[in-house]
Amino acid sequence: MTPYPGHGIPAASPGETTLGDHVLGQLRRLGATVGLSEADTELYGQVLIGSLAGAAHRPLSLPPASPTFLSDDHTPVEFSLASAPGAAPALRVLVEPGWAHDDMVDSGRAGLAAIRAMGARWGFATDRLDALADLFFPAAAQGPLALWYALDLRAGGVPGVKVYLNPSASGPESAARTVHEALRRLGYGQAFEQLPPGAGYPFLALDLGAWTSPRVKVYVRHPRMSADDACALSRTSGATAADIRYFFHAAAGSLGPSERGGNDTLRLVRRPALTCHSFTEGDSNPSGFTLHVPVRDYVRDDEEALARATALLTRAGMDPTVLNRSLGALTQRTLADGVGLIAYLALVYERDRPPRLTAYLSSEAHRVRPPQEHYPPGSWMPAQHPQSVLDLGRQAVGPVSPHTAQKEVTWSPTASRS
Repeated sequence: MTPYPGHGIPAASPGETTLGDHVLGQLRRLGATVGLSEADTELYGQVLIGSLAGAAHRPLSLPPASPTFLSDDHTPVEFSLASAPGAAPALRVLVEPGWAHDDMVDSGRAGLAAIRAMGARWGFATDRLDALADLFFPAAAQGPLALWYALDLRAGGVPGVKVYLNPSASGPESAARTVHEALRRLGYGQAFEQLPPGAGYPFLALDLGAWTSPRVKVYVRHPRMSADDACALSRTSGATAADIRYFFHAAAGSLGPSERGGNDTLRLVRRPALTCHSFTEGDSNPSGFTLHVPVRDYVRDDEEALARATALLTRAGMDPTVLNRSLGALTQRTLADGVGLIAYLALVYERDRPPRLTAYLSSEAHRVRPPQEHYPPGSWMPAQHPQSVLDLGRQAVGPVSPHTAQKEVTWSPTASRS
C-alpha cells in the first residue's frame, strides 16, 4: 500500500475523507455482510488501495481526478453482488487503477503494473494479457479506458482476477478488427463469427489466476433493445427465451412482465443494454451469455430498483436480503432520495450451471444522482460526507439496513458506462 500521495496528487488535510477511506470502509462493511473474514477483507483492501497508488489519498472535497466512465460520478471503483441458487452471494470489486492519469498510455501502464503485481502476489501468469499488448496498449491509445480489473473476492485470500480491455484503443473504427485478432491469438479462431450484431464492442475481458475454466469475454452494445432482440442474441450456453424475456421486462420495468411471446415493442431507449459472450478453452461456440440492463436509467429511484432486483431474486429462489444489507453497507442515504446505487442488473448463463443474477453497485464517492421524476437532466453539487467512512468501516454490520438516514442528493450529466 502506498503510504504517501503520488506526484501531482493533493494530500488530504487531517480529518478529511479520502477516496481510499471511502472505498475501504465500503469494502469492510460489504465483506462483513457477505461473510468474508476480516483478514481476507483487509488483504483485498490493501490490494485495492495499493493499485490506486497516490490517487487513493485524494480528498473527496476535490472533483474526481478524471472522467472515468466506470461509474456515473467518476468514482474508479464499483462493487457487484452475484447470486446463484443454493449458494451465498459472491462479492466482487471493479477498479480502474490508472484513474488519476489523463493520458490513456500512462493509464495503461499503471494498469499493467497493478496486474503484474497481483500476478507476483498470487502466483499467476500474465502471458495471455502480454500477448495482446500491441492491440490494447498502442503508442497513441484512445478511448475512455485503458485497463480495468475485477476481483472475485473469495475466502482464503486468493481471488479470481479479471482484466477488462478497450477494443477501441486504436480508434473505434478498429474495434472489430481488434476483437477478431485478439480472439485468434487466444486460440478462438472461429469465435468472432459467433458474436451477434451490435453497435460496438465496449470491452474484451480475460480471466487470470485461479479459475477452473478461464474465459475470454466479449461485450456488445445494443441500443434500443427489445425483449425479442434480447432473446435472439443468446446463441448457446443454455439460456432460455422465457427467462430472458421475463428478466428484460422485470428489470426494465414494463407493465405486466410476461413469459410469453407475441408483439413486444418495449425498447430501452435511454442508456443501451449490453450483452456479454464468453468462450472457454477448446470451444469456439459461446459457453456463456449475460444480459446487462442499466436499471438506473429506467427507474425513479433506488427504492424502485431494489424492488425489481428483489422480485427477480425471489422468483429465482435466491435470498434478496443480502443485497438489501449490501446497499446499507454502501450508504446511509434513503433509497428514495437517489438513483444509481444499483447501476445494472444482469442475467448470467454459463453452460452446465444454473442461471445467476448480478447487481452492480455504485460507490457514490463523489456524487449522488437525484430521483428521476421524468428523467430530467440535473446539475452538479458536492455530496455530503458527514461522518468518517473509515470509522464506519470499523463498525459491525447489523441486520437492519440503515436506509433511514438522510444525505444530500446531487447529480450531474456525465459520461455513461456504455
